[in-house]
Amino acid sequence: MAHALITGGAGFIGSHLAEYLLERGDEVTVIDNLSTGRFENIAHLDGLPRFHYAIEDIRHTAVMDRLVSMCDTVYHLAAAVGVFAIVHSPIDTLEINVGGTEVVLQTARRYRKKVLIASTSEVYGKGVKVPFSEDDDRILGPTTKSRWSYAASKELDEFLGLAYHKAVGLPVTIFRLFNTVGPRQVGNYGMVVPRFVRWAMAGEPIQIYGDGQQTRCFANVHDVVDAIARLGTSDRVAGEVFNIGSSEEVTIEELARRVLDRTGSNSEIRFVPYEEAYEAGFEDMRRRVPDTRKIEAAVGWKATTTLDETIDQIIAHFQAEDERMRARVKE
Repeated sequence: MAHALITGGAGFIGSHLAEYLLERGDEVTVIDNLSTGRFENIAHLDGLPRFHYAIEDIRHTAVMDRLVSMCDTVYHLAAAVGVFAIVHSPIDTLEINVGGTEVVLQTARRYRKKVLIASTSEVYGKGVKVPFSEDDDRILGPTTKSRWSYAASKELDEFLGLAYHKAVGLPVTIFRLFNTVGPRQVGNYGMVVPRFVRWAMAGEPIQIYGDGQQTRCFANVHDVVDAIARLGTSDRVAGEVFNIGSSEEVTIEELARRVLDRTGSNSEIRFVPYEEAYEAGFEDMRRRVPDTRKIEAAVGWKATTTLDETIDQIIAHFQAEDERMRARVKE
C-alpha cells in the first residue's frame, strides 16, 4: 500500500485525486490552507482509516517535513489559481506558487521522495503552433501585464523541479493541465464552465469575455486524475514533462450554447470586453489545444469523457447541492 501526500488536496482536482487513490487502496494525506480549496470537498472522506488531513499552508516547513517524511509520493497541486486571482493578487500568485514549490522540493530531497508537480497550459503563452507539445517554444506577454505572472510562476516551478531531478537525482515529473472541469469546480476564480452552468440554471445572462471565438479543450476531472495517478506509479517518467488534456476543441461561444442546450435554459448570451472583465490591456490565448501523444505512449492514457457528458455531471452536481441547501433551510 502506497502513501500519497496531496498538496492542495481539498481543492477541486486534489479532492478527486484523493478519492481515486483511496479507491485504489492507497493511504492518502491532504494538506490545504483552504484559501481556494473547501473542506466540504473532503468532508465525506474524514474518518476513513486511510485518510488524513492537515489544514495548513505548504510553506510551513515543520509541518511539511513531518508529512513528506511519512509518504511515498508527493502530488503537488497547491497553487494560487484562477484568472481573477492572478490579475488582482499577483503577489500571492508568485509567492505561493514559487515559494510553496521550493518547500516541497527541498523537503522531498531530504527524504528522497517522488514528486509530481502540477503545471499549466498557460506556460505556452501566446504560442500559435497548435497542438502544443511539451518541447515547443513558449511566448509570454510582457511583465507589465500581471496576467502572465501565473504562467511565469509555473514555468519557474517546472525549472526548479527539473533542476532537482538533474542535479540531485530527485524523481520529479511535471504535468501540464489543460482546462480541467467537472463536479465540485466553482466559478469564484474565473473558471468558465461552472460559471456558465450556474448562470444558465438561474436564468441569468451568460457573460462571454471577448468575442467568444477563442477555443479551449475541456478535460473531465475523472480522466485527469486517472492520468496523474498513472504517472505517479510509473517508474519511467522522472525528469519528464507531460500534457494532460482533451483533444475536443470548442469555442467559448459554442460552449455557452451547449450549456444552454444541456440545461434547457433561456438565458441570453452577452459579450463583455476583456477590459471590463479583468483589466485594461488584458491578453488572452486564442487557441489552447494539447498534444497528448507523449503521455499516451508513456502510460497508455487518453481522455475519454465528452464535453457534453462533463456538462451533464456539473449540472447534476449543482442540482444535488441546491437540493441539500433547500433541505437545510426546511430543517
